[in-house]
Amino acid sequence: MEPKRAILGYLAKRRPAPGRALREHLGITRQALNVHMRELIRSGKVLKSGSTRGAHYTLARRPAAAVVQDRVLSLAGLDESKVYQQLSTPLNLTTQLKRNVEAIVHYAFTEMLNNAIEHSQADRGRARLRLAPAAVAFEVRDHGIGVFYSICSKLGLEDEQAALIELLKGRTTTMRESHTGEGIFFTSRVADRFVLRSHRIRLEWSRFKDDVFVTQQRFLAGTHVEFLIERSSRRRLEQVFGEFAPAEYDYHFERTRVLVKLLQSDYLSRSEAKRLLANLGKFREVVLDFRDVRSIGQGFADEIFRVFASAHPEIKLSAENPNAVVAAMLRHVGANV
Repeated sequence: MEPKRAILGYLAKRRPAPGRALREHLGITRQALNVHMRELIRSGKVLKSGSTRGAHYTLARRPAAAVVQDRVLSLAGLDESKVYQQLSTPLNLTTQLKRNVEAIVHYAFTEMLNNAIEHSQADRGRARLRLAPAAVAFEVRDHGIGVFYSICSKLGLEDEQAALIELLKGRTTTMRESHTGEGIFFTSRVADRFVLRSHRIRLEWSRFKDDVFVTQQRFLAGTHVEFLIERSSRRRLEQVFGEFAPAEYDYHFERTRVLVKLLQSDYLSRSEAKRLLANLGKFREVVLDFRDVRSIGQGFADEIFRVFASAHPEIKLSAENPNAVVAAMLRHVGANV
């Protein structure tokens, strides 16, 4: 039986049930149970009491309905803060959400709507704010030129895939005189789930799965943003900003983390390294996450950890999560692993 259905069936007969009893009944690990329970709680089908190892779960007899505010917007001259107030006030977000969660939603919503206003070149757009029993979510949609095409064309990149990679690095903007390029980067990192879709590219950050996914899908005109955070989240904006804009860098966005696998799984050449390193010279600290990268060549590793490192001695360059094969090559070229 599918695990979520088995959980609901078990809870229908035994309420409340401790996590240990559920794990033993299903024959799964604590981590696996947590994944399923998060989804059931977020959908309003299960209620949780207690915390950590003492948590108990109860079947929700009648999941509360989500409340939605939806607006079609004329983007010209639009004030994103006023739109947030118009949508959030009927939902009573300032009283319904914990202060840290409401601050995150406010920040993320206004950043994403501002992107549509100033970058999409669309006349109209749509914003939707949804308050559910366990989570709060929003969507911003426009039918403009598309976020990846905008970056690609204005920065002279080879294709939209290259624009995607630059966006993932952070501090990528087509309007340097008025924008820092931080909005999408930080919004993706304060969310439990964040999806950015445009043309044939779909980019998803998932805190539930602790991963980032890029897929090719049917063509979608313009840009569609989806954001979700659990109402129980303890995350704070200052924590996330502090990770990439710490006090040691005067609270400026000077540190970034690049998930190397999003370009490909195997690397051999210096040209591939140069593509990865493009525009990373603007940071003071760069962490290259080699999770799920299968192999790298000597030329690729040497270009990063000798040539680039020598040309930019002011940049702190490090590698994380390499497998044994990748780690051996990194040590071969003198990288600290």
